[in-house]
Amino acid sequence: MKSGIAIGLQAMKLMLVFTLLLGGIYTLAMTGLAQSFFPVQAAGSLLWSPDHTVLYGSKLIGQPFEDETHLWGRDMKLSDEGFTAADDTALLYSGPTNEAATGEALKARVAARVERIRAANPEMGDTPIPVDLVTVSGSGLDPEISPAAAAYQVKRLARTTGRSEEEIRGIIAACTEGRFLGIFGEPRVNVVEVNLRLDGRR
Repeated sequence: MKSGIAIGLQAMKLMLVFTLLLGGIYTLAMTGLAQSFFPVQAAGSLLWSPDHTVLYGSKLIGQPFEDETHLWGRDMKLSDEGFTAADDTALLYSGPTNEAATGEALKARVAARVERIRAANPEMGDTPIPVDLVTVSGSGLDPEISPAAAAYQVKRLARTTGRSEEEIRGIIAACTEGRFLGIFGEPRVNVVEVNLRLDGRR
């Protein structure tokens, strides 16, 4: 029968072996494979200027757009309350609203968003507004909207940017991803990528 010391030494050896395998070799191997086969995704799906000198953001993180020359994304509940950096500067945060679906606060928030969108898109009249334009996503930082939500804004973008509706639809199509493997999820439009193209930055 092994002594307590022998069992302890064996446990320590096993811990060291698994730490080396799972904390070192496995991590390095997965990082290397990701960098080799998916370099853009492994680096954070960053959006750079053509000369790679200006970083515009990540295609995985939404940004707030409220001016009429840009495509609007999902509503964002931005706040810096309770979040500060080491140098005491405020950190901007976005997250879900945690408001009840039947609560007055959510109803008021959606109503205000509907009013703002209708005012910015008078060409659409009483056309129903796609729901993703008036609700906050689970993360609060969703970078994408539905093709229907993008199409709702085409006429306004044509009016404010001077581009033709056909050109804007082409930009939206170029920034649209289909279902994963053709069957999973829904088609989606990346808002930041569309706006970078509208600005002539990509």
